[in-house]
Amino acid sequence: MPHRVSPTERIRGHIDELFAQEKALPEILEDVARLGAQLLMQAALEAEVTEFLGRDRYQRATACEDARPGSRNGYREVTVKTTAGPVSLSRPKLRGTTGAFASRLFGAHVTKTNALESLVIASFVRGLSVRDVEAALAEALGDQAAISKSTVSAVCQQIKDEYEKWSRRRLEGITLDYLFLDASFFRMHPGSPAEPVLAAWGITTEGKPAFIGLAPGSGESADAWHDFLADLKDRGLPSPLLVISDGAPGLIAAIEQAFPKALRQRCTIHRARNILAKVPAGMQPEIKDAYWAIFDTGDLKTKPGPKLVELVDHRISEMAAKYSATYPAAMKCLLADREGLTAYLRFPAEHHHRIRHSNFIERTFGETRRRTKVIGRLPGETSCLTLVWAVLDRASRGWRGLTMTSDGLRLLQDLRRSLLEPPRQLRPRTVTTSGDDHRPQNVSATA
Repeated sequence: MPHRVSPTERIRGHIDELFAQEKALPEILEDVARLGAQLLMQAALEAEVTEFLGRDRYQRATACEDARPGSRNGYREVTVKTTAGPVSLSRPKLRGTTGAFASRLFGAHVTKTNALESLVIASFVRGLSVRDVEAALAEALGDQAAISKSTVSAVCQQIKDEYEKWSRRRLEGITLDYLFLDASFFRMHPGSPAEPVLAAWGITTEGKPAFIGLAPGSGESADAWHDFLADLKDRGLPSPLLVISDGAPGLIAAIEQAFPKALRQRCTIHRARNILAKVPAGMQPEIKDAYWAIFDTGDLKTKPGPKLVELVDHRISEMAAKYSATYPAAMKCLLADREGLTAYLRFPAEHHHRIRHSNFIERTFGETRRRTKVIGRLPGETSCLTLVWAVLDRASRGWRGLTMTSDGLRLLQDLRRSLLEPPRQLRPRTVTTSGDDHRPQNVSATA
């Protein structure tokens, strides 16, 4: 009997095709969410059929001790309305069974429910307890729609295992030019405020994006970020050339301790927000334009390097002098850590717009937060981490890398040698004299 592609495998193929397209991440996020919902609910349906028959597809009944009479007999197309939009499913049909199959997940005539969306989120979470899933479904559909423990286990276990394996993988094979660090806050525990999830991603020396790490944090403290970065280093991650982050003091301290040889870039977008928050609304457009004009180097013929840093630093001083009398707090904010605002100018010009801020991942974080609002609080740390990882891991396959030109590669190689691999200073050879005098004495190379 020829092997036929199951609906689940077909949906996986559509998802892979989606990420193979040359589209920006924001353009495909909604399609990712829709296909993800379709995939997870379809998997739940097929898991229920497997449980009902006591055997997998193409598995003979004689080979299974607990198998029931009957066999699969195709699918019937149905549409379920969820908060992620209409989702088309292939509802399994059976024949030759001694009892009728009824999905406990969808009931007999369920075509619209928010609880199905809860299951989708729960499936991404891969750590939501059986009791929580049952309660969410029972509340919206009634007790007859309660889902079995074995189905929850079948739907929820795979990505949880994948996340745990991913979080322990070795990193020595990844060499980064750029490392981005950021955090986003999610509610994980009852009665507690939102807590941070720390994330790291980067661009390799080949110009390819790489999702590096994800972990909970007990706040954006230096200790939390230090532990996070120490784990990455312990698993073999070498020092990058440039680390891009916001201005959280604990994060900056941890970066300087973990990667002391790397340059540090402070996110220019975060800094713009900090400055504008200290300016009256009527003046914000003018200050915003003046701020971004500082970093517009298109009219400068200076190549990336210390000279370009010096020119932009001079522009910072000019803007501070112009507005300091009127908006002293805003200009004090501009001048704070000004070296961190210009570090990216030492790197290839074609990379400047991507490496001067850390907002690249915020859109995906925002999508994750929007999805979790459907079920409110995430029931625990493992659930939250696995949800965020599932979204970011899939989204990372659509992230764009950086173009590597010959001039840019030479500049990056020069920076790597000067920052991370400086030549060692030759020390004079020493010998000791006989007798009581054991003091070393310099010996020239020609001696």
